[in-house]
Amino acid sequence: MKNFRLWAILALVLVVAGAGAFAYWNFELRWRPTTVTKNQAEIARLLEGAGWVSPGIEGRAIYMVSFRSCPDCLRFKAEQFPDLHAAGVDTRVIEVARREVNGLERSTPAERATVAELWLNRDWSLFERWVSVPVSAWTAPGIPPADGDTARTAVVEAGRNMVDELRPLLKDNGVDFAYPLLVWWDQEGQMKACACERRETYRFLREDLGLPPQSDTPLVPAGEEDRAIAPPPETSAEPASI
Repeated sequence: MKNFRLWAILALVLVVAGAGAFAYWNFELRWRPTTVTKNQAEIARLLEGAGWVSPGIEGRAIYMVSFRSCPDCLRFKAEQFPDLHAAGVDTRVIEVARREVNGLERSTPAERATVAELWLNRDWSLFERWVSVPVSAWTAPGIPPADGDTARTAVVEAGRNMVDELRPLLKDNGVDFAYPLLVWWDQEGQMKACACERRETYRFLREDLGLPPQSDTPLVPAGEEDRAIAPPPETSAEPASI
């Protein structure tokens, strides 16, 4: 009987410890960003050399790889950009037009035209106009088409190639590429990366960039991401350096 009680106590301790460890992983560890320790120079080179657009804030930078209709990307822009801008963080958005898969297009002619224009002319005001209009309503007014234009098609392809190059570099660090991909440097200068598809990841990024863990910006209801972008405050149009 004594041995049975000892084994029962030990089993209970193990169950409690296991439950605690799972809870810590489930609510904390799984959402933390990854500290990038490999391929940092290559990753930074790809991001800096891409056709990113930003409000030109003279401060720390965060890079975001996105595509126009990505709901998780739109949610992050709507809920986090206002606080990041207010804190002096330059949000450098790299929009890409995804490749077709099995013959099915995953971008539209208007999207490809706009991506090419953003990469070529780095116009933040164009980006703001684009995201202020529902995806289905955007016709890329006044923007030359990329389809049929060899040079602009090559620019669209450059964005896709950048994603192809980033995937294995991030994989070496344990980061599986997904949208939105976010890369930034914390207050100690360490490169961090996150495929931040869930709100649970936001607080770690905010803390790294000197913001309080939670935002006062209202949450975007599911399904309304495409109507939730508010324009950031007016700033210099000149891009800042890293």
